[in-house]
Amino acid sequence: MPSAITRRNFLSFDFGDRRRPGADHWIRIHRVVMACRFEVMLSQEDAADMSAARAALDEAHDLESMLTVFSETSDVADLNRRASRETVAVAPLLFALLARSVEIHSETEGTFDVTSTPLSRCWGFLTREGCVPDERDLETARQRAGMRHVTLDAATRGVRFDRDGVEVNFGAIGKGYALDCMASVLRRQATRRALLSAGRSSVLAIGGRGRGWPVDVRPVLASRAAARLWIRDGAVGTSGAGEQFIEVDGRRYGHVIDPRTGRPAAGVLGASVVTSTAADADALSTAFLIGGPDLARRYCDAHPGTLAIFVIDQPGQPTVTVGRYNGATLEMLA
Repeated sequence: MPSAITRRNFLSFDFGDRRRPGADHWIRIHRVVMACRFEVMLSQEDAADMSAARAALDEAHDLESMLTVFSETSDVADLNRRASRETVAVAPLLFALLARSVEIHSETEGTFDVTSTPLSRCWGFLTREGCVPDERDLETARQRAGMRHVTLDAATRGVRFDRDGVEVNFGAIGKGYALDCMASVLRRQATRRALLSAGRSSVLAIGGRGRGWPVDVRPVLASRAAARLWIRDGAVGTSGAGEQFIEVDGRRYGHVIDPRTGRPAAGVLGASVVTSTAADADALSTAFLIGGPDLARRYCDAHPGTLAIFVIDQPGQPTVTVGRYNGATLEMLA
């Protein structure tokens, strides 16, 4: 049977009626980076921060040249070529991102894994030609995936893979990491208020009036927003099982792979996470989409300052929330 892959967005922003007398006006500075729209939104009162916003977007562009797997000249592409044969010394930013990825992998019981690319390739999601893989091919991919194959040496910033075929891909954390780096640029230039977004699945708020910046959470396949967040000085990441999917013989397979099994995650339509950094919010939303509310409860118990929002893939199931974030006010809409 034919298969299909589709994309949809998850987060939207509502800033009221601009036609209303006295309503604020918004300045949007944007650029296409990492195959999506990166944007810095400023109030008209903060127009002086436009040059800082452009500098922040330059930072995202520089990070893309380091992290992309779609350019043979990127640092990550070089690492993936060489690390199974020799220890590769990498740049401080790349090493820091790898180290944090290892930590999140451990903290989320293996549900977040930047080495899962062989599994996604096996299911055809990298080329948008999805298919259910042969069991032997899937087992081969499983043997090439797993953070157990990656060794980091903090003293030399060295990275080594213990077998051929291992590769890292920061698709589930890279956009958030870029937003964090952009926020650092803005804060160094004394920006007090801004909303940063990447691809409408990752946002980061600097400051904010009153309750903060309003962000609507609309999980994939949902007919309307499930919740509205008002956020100050925090980040939101959202993952959905239907952002990409294939349908084979009437059965639907989402693109988010459980690295522990090598098979698509199931049971959760959408998972959103609010926490202090966009990198963590992105990574945790993927992990929680795979591990569900039970994993989120264990994580939030051990890591206060994390809020998770779930839409369950069962008719009539209410939206589930776990944990809390002091900079966020949650309004349930469904």
